[in-house]
Amino acid sequence: MEIPTTKYINVNGSLLDLSKSRVMGVLNVTPDSFYAGSRTQTEVEIARRVKQIVSEGAAIIDIGAYSSRPNADNVSAWEEMERLRMGLKILFEIQPDAVVSVDTFRADVARMCVEEYGVAIINDIAAGEMDADMFHTVAALNVPYIMMHMQGTPQSMQQHPHYDNLLKEVFLYFARKVQQLRDLGVKDIILDPGFGFGKTMEHNYELLSHLEEFRIFELPLLVGVSRKSMIYRLLDITPQEALNGTTVLDTICLLKGADILRVHDVKEAVETVRIVQAMQNNS
Repeated sequence: MEIPTTKYINVNGSLLDLSKSRVMGVLNVTPDSFYAGSRTQTEVEIARRVKQIVSEGAAIIDIGAYSSRPNADNVSAWEEMERLRMGLKILFEIQPDAVVSVDTFRADVARMCVEEYGVAIINDIAAGEMDADMFHTVAALNVPYIMMHMQGTPQSMQQHPHYDNLLKEVFLYFARKVQQLRDLGVKDIILDPGFGFGKTMEHNYELLSHLEEFRIFELPLLVGVSRKSMIYRLLDITPQEALNGTTVLDTICLLKGADILRVHDVKEAVETVRIVQAMQNNS
C-alpha cells in the first residue's frame, strides 16, 4: 500500500494537514452564480449558509463576490469589496476561527480581505493573468495561494476553447507560474486544473482521466466539479439535479489524488471523503 505524503499549508500561523483530503464549502455573496442554491445576498442568507458549511464539516470556507460563470457580468472592484465586507463581517461573527479563502482575481481585493479580516488563503481563478500585481501581493501577504488554469476570461472562456495539446499546455502553464511564485518567495501553492474554465466537455474529461499526473508538481491539488456543466449537460439535466453526478466525479478525483474538494454540497462531499479514505486504508 502506498504511504501518503504528509502535506501542510500554513493558515494564519497554524498548519492545515492535507495528507487527508479536505472539503471547501462555497459561500457566494452574489446574485448571479451559476448554481442558484449557492447564492446568498441578505445577512440572514449568509448567516444560514455559514452555519450550514461549518456544521456539515468543511475545513475551509471559500467566499466569492464575483460570479465567474460563463458570460457573467463584470463587477467593479468596489462592488466586489462591498459584497465581501458584508459577507466576511457576518462570517467571522458566527465563526471567528474559520479558515477562509477569498475567491478573487484582483490583488487589491485580496489584500483588503487579508489585512482587514484575516482571510487565510487567496483563491485566484486567473493565476495572475487578470491582475499583474497579484503574484507580488500574494508574496507580500505571505498567505497560501490557489491558482487555477483558465483559458481566456469569464466573459470569453467558453466561446471557442482550443488546445493543440491540452495536458502539455496546462502543465507548462503551471510549471511557469510555480517558478514565478517560488522566485518571489511564495511558499504554499495549491493547483486547480480549472474544470469548466476555458474547456469543452471533452477537455474536462481528458483532464479528469489524467488527474493523477498532477502529482509531478508535488503540490496540493484542488478540484471543483460541483454541479458543473460537464455533469449536467452530459446527463441532460439541470445543475439542481446534478448532485449524484457530482458525487461520482468527486470520488474519482479523490482516488486520483485530489487534496481539496471545492463543493456546494458539503455534507455529501464529507461523506464521500470518509468512504474513499476508509477504502484506501483497507486496500
